[in-house]
Amino acid sequence: MTDQNETPFEAQAGEGPDIDLHAVIGGLQTQIDELQKQLEQAKNDKLLALAEAENSSKRADRRIADNAKYATSNICKTLLQVADNLGRALLAAPADQRVTNEPLKNLAVGVELTEKELLKVLEDQGVKRVNALNAPFDPNLHNAVQEQENATVPAGTVLQVFVEGYTMHDRLLRPAMVVVSRGGPKRDATKPDAASQGGVNTSV
Repeated sequence: MTDQNETPFEAQAGEGPDIDLHAVIGGLQTQIDELQKQLEQAKNDKLLALAEAENSSKRADRRIADNAKYATSNICKTLLQVADNLGRALLAAPADQRVTNEPLKNLAVGVELTEKELLKVLEDQGVKRVNALNAPFDPNLHNAVQEQENATVPAGTVLQVFVEGYTMHDRLLRPAMVVVSRGGPKRDATKPDAASQGGVNTSV
């Protein structure tokens, strides 16, 4: 029989089994903690996915930029062979012979103008001549085809250039074919050679 002053809900609650509120609260807190961990993990996963997407986009942009930057590298290599032939043609017409031979002089002038225009086209594509002669041998820029005894210069000095080397932007387009000295004093690494400073010329 219920007390007349009790509400029906209070009477029913008093008649049922006791509820451990601490256990209920603890269980809810555990669920809340787990949900917070899951939410934090989801946020981290989202940030990682966004970062990876951004990095992929940057890599793709770099690839596109590189492809555009070096798209003409193959044709430039071919044009370098043409420039080599023009240079050889000029060597076949020495300056002293041009003085006495007017047709040869006119031909040499035409070849020089053609060579100059071709090298300007290459320069516009980022092609620069490697500074090789009298510089320390650099396997990243030079290809040694011969060694020569020379005790008057530090060992590993480029004595002669058979074929000029070229870079394109920051990449090697063609190594210089060179003759390198041996038998000389060891190079002092603390004193850079004046000839090697700058690495490449500013023009081809």
